[in-house]
Amino acid sequence: MAVARFLKNLMSLGFVPVAWRPICFAALGAAAGAALFVGYTSRSHSYLGDSPETCVNCHVMGPQYATWQHSSHADVATCNDCHVPHDSFVSTYSYKARDGLWHATVFTMRWEPQAIRLSDKAIPVIEANCRRCHERTVEDVCVRGRPGDLRCWDCHRDVPHGTVRSLSATPDVFRPQLRGIDQAMLDSLIGGRQAQPGNIEDSTTKEISDEREEQLPE
Repeated sequence: MAVARFLKNLMSLGFVPVAWRPICFAALGAAAGAALFVGYTSRSHSYLGDSPETCVNCHVMGPQYATWQHSSHADVATCNDCHVPHDSFVSTYSYKARDGLWHATVFTMRWEPQAIRLSDKAIPVIEANCRRCHERTVEDVCVRGRPGDLRCWDCHRDVPHGTVRSLSATPDVFRPQLRGIDQAMLDSLIGGRQAQPGNIEDSTTKEISDEREEQLPE
């Protein structure tokens, strides 16, 4: 009963003077609406899944996405397969929540560095996932995983993001063009230019025909 009375008092703002209750209710409603709007526009629900496109909601991850997309890992592993622990349900989602909030803060405050590197907390997670996926490959190798040992990527430097990861090496043309939140039928972008559905083949054929006519001798 005491708990029920406490909850009723809390929900009705019984601890607030009567004259201030309408203002408090309006402020709480506005805060709740703003929170829902921010969650919707930031696609916060997408972070519960494993889609790699979620990671490029933050545009600074474009080079990382492009290099992964053109690697051998693109067909067998997503970002979460490598960058999130898989010990248990709790460890997976607690890590995603903590890391996601930190990444969102860094991006919002514009604290991201020019060259993105692994943090000290991320290194053992990725190392463990390398050995988990490639267990049959490394089970006959004497890899003890002691502090100071070489990491997998000390030798396999180009897996999966390559050795060239500058902003100029992976231009925006290789990044996926995410759809707007209220534009379900957004036209596709090809080479950074907007394509016209239904007219792509016709326009391409016309361009080829024009080129052939220019090349024909008079």
